Amino acid sequence: MTATTGEGLQRKLRESVLELSISRPDRMNAVDMPTMRELGAAIREAGHDPSVRSVLITGSGTAFCTGADLAAAATNPADPAVVMDVANEVIRAIVEAPVPVVAAVNGPAAGVGVSIALAADLTYAADSAYFLLAFVGIGLMPDGGSSALVSASIGRAKAAELALLGERLPAIEADRLGLVSRALPDDELLDHARAVAARLAAGPRRALELTKRALTAGTLAALDDALEREKVGQSELLASADFAEGAAAMLQKRSPRYR
Repeated sequence: MTATTGEGLQRKLRESVLELSISRPDRMNAVDMPTMRELGAAIREAGHDPSVRSVLITGSGTAFCTGADLAAAATNPADPAVVMDVANEVIRAIVEAPVPVVAAVNGPAAGVGVSIALAADLTYAADSAYFLLAFVGIGLMPDGGSSALVSASIGRAKAAELALLGERLPAIEADRLGLVSRALPDDELLDHARAVAARLAAGPRRALELTKRALTAGTLAALDDALEREKVGQSELLASADFAEGAAAMLQKRSPRYR
């Protein structure tokens, strides 16, 4: 096994499985721009590396990924369109990877963390985990392709409830609805996900690639349109007074006052 650690991402190659762990536990694995760029690059590189035959994405500590790090964004503001391009590249890298991608959602998945989890080919979640599209609570809209990824799994009505009301969806309920492949006891999650990733790594790479491509075409044909639509809308909202108020309220731990 070989392992490397970046600023916010740990990489371990276990035989033919590349394990990527989002590692910003002090921020509940909320991701900043460098971490997002590193994650996207790692997945792209895996697709060109003949020694990698499957990818496993998880989170360090008690969270999977709680979305974008608003505190980091406030300290180092970036062009909204660039932010969206970086996030969209991660989702495209996962969906377009020629090897299967498995997600082990070990804790809360919020914002773009939901998109990262659902873009994977197989998504397993700990019983204690939950999924949260809380964008509207800070004056934003879902991004990272979640407007397509969620509705493709559980339908428009439930997706609207999650996106418009910003309510938590517990992993066990996500399993019942078909949002994830399976919910598992917390202490069994990682072993199960690793076993699945190893099984895929031992399979016929080209057959798995073409199967994945066919499933993606059949279920996520509208993903590119969703990513572009979200980029346009979110770029507008990221520059809005509502988002400024929503972000400030979150950081100050108070209720927002939208005008």
